[in-house]
Amino acid sequence: MPELPEVETIRGQLDKYLKGHRVAAVEVKNRKILSEGEKNLVGGKVTEVRRFGKVTVIDLSNDYSIVAHIKLTGQFIYRGPNLKAPEELSKKVFGGIPGKNTHVIFSLDRGGALYYNDVRRFGWIKVVKTKDVEEIPFIKKLGPEPFGKLTLDLFKQILPKSTRPIKIVLMDQEKLGGVGNIYANDALWLAKISPKRPANEIGEREAKILYSAILEVLKEGIKYGGASELAFVTPDGQEGEYQRHTLAYGRDGEPCERCHKAKFVKIFLGGRGTYFCPVCQRL
Repeated sequence: MPELPEVETIRGQLDKYLKGHRVAAVEVKNRKILSEGEKNLVGGKVTEVRRFGKVTVIDLSNDYSIVAHIKLTGQFIYRGPNLKAPEELSKKVFGGIPGKNTHVIFSLDRGGALYYNDVRRFGWIKVVKTKDVEEIPFIKKLGPEPFGKLTLDLFKQILPKSTRPIKIVLMDQEKLGGVGNIYANDALWLAKISPKRPANEIGEREAKILYSAILEVLKEGIKYGGASELAFVTPDGQEGEYQRHTLAYGRDGEPCERCHKAKFVKIFLGGRGTYFCPVCQRL
């Protein structure tokens, strides 16, 4: 599932491409994705695109907002005057645009369009009053996120409260907003902490190192435009490149580039693939 760097990349591109466009019409092909309210968007001009954890929010001038969680395979694709001479769509845009996996089409002024594609159809889009965005239960429950309210002191307060494995705690969206499987794996390797360690056993010195590691890997993820492991693409229809630069994630069986004494091992924690070096990241 796309994480903070992927959704931040989406946010940045949508802010660039959509700002100033007016919504001319909205066609909903699948009510499972957007159940109601699309008429409230018509005539509104895009003023800002925000992000809350893994959720994208597109604010309009008429005091309504488009709130979206793309989940596992959701994609926003823009075509219009603010993206001149777009490159060929990534092959991960299965069926093209518009195509069989296009579930919502936002027609914009000046011949623009924003397509929402979703092969698995796990994602969702809601239309809400802008003033009510932060009251949506999913957003309201989000924990503080890196580059936001998650300070080192607050991070140190979160860890001692849980006996669960540290990797599970890092991925708990009610504890930390935005961090998921890819970046939790890489941050723990960078910090030399076993993903199996109980969170409440992480000392203050280690917590400081881990906090810095989380920020570092997320910055790298944003730098490379996110990871296109499964279906993630950016709104210009291209793929991110972080999957080529992961530190531990997806590297089971490969030699650890730090210690050169062991190969990465893959286990499952909380049902998610977990990668670590058994030498560098001893319990």
